[in-house]
Amino acid sequence: VAVLVAIAVLAGVFAGAYWSNLFAVQQVTVSGVEHLTASEMAQLANVPNDTTLLRVDTATIESNIMRDAWVENVHVQRVFPNTLNLAVTERTIGATVEIGVDDGKSTETWALSTDGIWLCRIPDKDSEAAQNISPKIYEDAENVFVITDVTYGVKPEVGKVCTDESVKNATDLKDQVKQVSATSTENTTLTLDSNVEIAFGAASDVRDKERVIKQILADHPGEVSYINVRVVKSPTWRTA
Repeated sequence: VAVLVAIAVLAGVFAGAYWSNLFAVQQVTVSGVEHLTASEMAQLANVPNDTTLLRVDTATIESNIMRDAWVENVHVQRVFPNTLNLAVTERTIGATVEIGVDDGKSTETWALSTDGIWLCRIPDKDSEAAQNISPKIYEDAENVFVITDVTYGVKPEVGKVCTDESVKNATDLKDQVKQVSATSTENTTLTLDSNVEIAFGAASDVRDKERVIKQILADHPGEVSYINVRVVKSPTWRTA
């Protein structure tokens, strides 16, 4: 009987606390965010004004935040007595891609994540639109390789996986690649930091092509200016 009474009392206390304003959420903090702004996070999370740490629907908030392409993972943490923390793991930019628009007369720059997700269009740094995105996006974009000359008709969509084969020709050589020209699936050309130009071709036999490229560079250090591995079984190269 005593145990049942104790359980009933505790249940009553919890119910009272649950439906009261005790532990009302007074502060929402964010961790792990560099590319999303505070206002963007607030809009995404959409935390109800009258919620408490006991009543808050963390699953819904996490689902709201996951809608943004920059968010790879998120965990909503209750920090008593009155703080809700949004612990976010963001995607990182793996490359920027110049996309043809206006019938190919001009280009837009898009950020592509390391796992192949279209993250966002990057407006001109001096434009009005640039004031509304994180400066970290520009900082990162300057330190990744650039994919240019993409076939007209590629249509990036925020949050979607990049399916264009000419853009997907990223390889393990990417740490050395400073530019990718992808005029077509068959004519992808890589330019390394050392200014070696590589006719890579289609995204087939990728591992074999990487192996051949690395072997040629290792066998002729500082001598190679051009490598053609479009047909991986018959590679060619020339000196500077």
